[in-house]
Amino acid sequence: MSDIIRLLPDSVANQIAAGEVIQRPASVVKELVENAVDAGAQSVEVIIKDAGRTLIQVVDNGKGMSDTDARMAFERHATSKIVQADDLFSLHTMGFRGEALASICAVAQVELKTRTADSEIGTRLVISGSKVESQEPVACGVGSNLMVKNLFFNVPARRKFLKKDAVEFTNIAREFERMALVNPQIDLKLIHNDTLIHQLMRGSLKQRISDLFGKSVEKQMIPVSTSTSIVTVEGFVGMPEHARRRNPLQYLMVNGRHMRHPYFHKAVMQCYEKLIPADQQPNYFLNFTVDPATIDVNIHPTKNEIKFENESAIWQILAAAVRESLGRFNAMPGIDFDAAPESIDIPVFNPNANGAHGVEIDVDYNPFAQPMPATPTPSAPSSGSGRGSMPSVRRSGIASNWDALYEGFMSESDSPADDFSQAIQVESRPSVIESLVEPVDDVPAEQDASATIQVRNRFIMTPSVSGMMVIDQHRAHVRVLFERYRTTLSDGKVGVQQVLFPEVLSLSAAQHAVLQSLENKVREMGFDISFLGDNSWSVVAVPSMLGEANPSEILMRIIDDASADISPDDGALIDRIALSMARSAAITAGRRLTQQEREQLLGELLRLPQPNYTPDGLPVIKIISEDELEKLF
Repeated sequence: MSDIIRLLPDSVANQIAAGEVIQRPASVVKELVENAVDAGAQSVEVIIKDAGRTLIQVVDNGKGMSDTDARMAFERHATSKIVQADDLFSLHTMGFRGEALASICAVAQVELKTRTADSEIGTRLVISGSKVESQEPVACGVGSNLMVKNLFFNVPARRKFLKKDAVEFTNIAREFERMALVNPQIDLKLIHNDTLIHQLMRGSLKQRISDLFGKSVEKQMIPVSTSTSIVTVEGFVGMPEHARRRNPLQYLMVNGRHMRHPYFHKAVMQCYEKLIPADQQPNYFLNFTVDPATIDVNIHPTKNEIKFENESAIWQILAAAVRESLGRFNAMPGIDFDAAPESIDIPVFNPNANGAHGVEIDVDYNPFAQPMPATPTPSAPSSGSGRGSMPSVRRSGIASNWDALYEGFMSESDSPADDFSQAIQVESRPSVIESLVEPVDDVPAEQDASATIQVRNRFIMTPSVSGMMVIDQHRAHVRVLFERYRTTLSDGKVGVQQVLFPEVLSLSAAQHAVLQSLENKVREMGFDISFLGDNSWSVVAVPSMLGEANPSEILMRIIDDASADISPDDGALIDRIALSMARSAAITAGRRLTQQEREQLLGELLRLPQPNYTPDGLPVIKIISEDELEKLF
């Protein structure tokens, strides 16, 4: 039997390695900028064409390379940053594996021009698919100018599955932002398709945050600083009132290297636990300085995952530092024990009041004492039962004219529904609540749709054939509006409504690129937007079907959803935009609904073909069976 195990050629090995190191154009930008930083560059310029498909060019004024070094740099495991394994525990450079350039030239056409300060002439090297095509002298400046052309030209499957330009450039811009934050001492420039996106001058971390994300973000931050024998933590965290629901700016850095660390992220989040809603997250920019011997960066080829020797101790130091900063800048809640109210109002739930009239009661009332007078006097003092020291209770909510109170209830029940009812637009009110478990034919005729109650202004409960049906009112409205919006957007019959005061939408460079690519599609959907410059857009008109929903919030949702792996003309984009609009326009938890509104919402929901779940898979309806109800008692 002949031998079958062979050593792979370097070109094949490099392509295999490229699958881990070079995942997309943003990976190339990261590796090349890190090399420029390690070369001592004080100025780095990144030029992009077609979101990196056609060209990725990085120009720096670093040390440059000699003829021999330029050739050796593209060999696998060739590096100037470490010599032996022990050097991994004293790293002060971004790269050290010696895989990046070899992986890049294996899947692209590369041209390098470089010169050192002590050489009068530089060298030009051309490589295509790991094959050196030429090397010749050339006149160039000190430093390196490396061009990566036609990425994945020899790996058609990888090139085919690159996402649309807006998505790929968004990833490039975010990678650039990470590199800019960890290197505020370097001038950085980003150009895409001959358009200047970022031009950042060297300065402090605070100045870099302002240049990248705007002065408004800078004003929302408070400093964090602590130094111990284990770690030094410096940076900024956001004030609780400026927490975000989407795309929070959260960056962790260690020794000038960006990292992902869920454990430390949890430490920061615990500090905000009772300061912000559960669906929001704070911004933070935190830099850790530790002894290189106490961390291991050789975990993943991208070097974004880092292991800490003193992880638990750093967790406690980080949490203490963030809490101290929040407390020092009065971001923590306080209790004023001297400001106790002299009286309290206690509203009583009245199922017949339809949520409009709250009737207040006397907490000191004793039903076994003397009976209440037939006509209560609002000005009479409360007749407590031995608790004269308790605060008095205002009883202004108890009407002295029972006929007037009754007329209020009657007029409310006969009044037309408000803007919510108009948003539902029910063609006909259902006479029965259709069971989601059993056929509609088995529903008893006496089971009326009006038998609904609202719990905690969030859930709607109503009987069903198999037990009790519980509906999340926000998700139910999202489901209803999604179907309506999707149909309207697909038909192209979108009405447009002018806004009274145009809203200005300030975006990051990555978000601006996404909205720019979707501008025509967004206009077709009824949004009238115009570019103001400096990544800002003006919203002049919105689709009339949105009602009073916030157009800025809807556009931000559309931008976030459009960053997914779908093409601008795909029908899936309409579904995502319809879902974004539905989430923004739907009623929220905490909204009190009248009986008519509850009936209309349920009627509209239960006529849909798939009412059980929202379009993104969240449950809308739960059934508590009769057996489960019996077990409760």
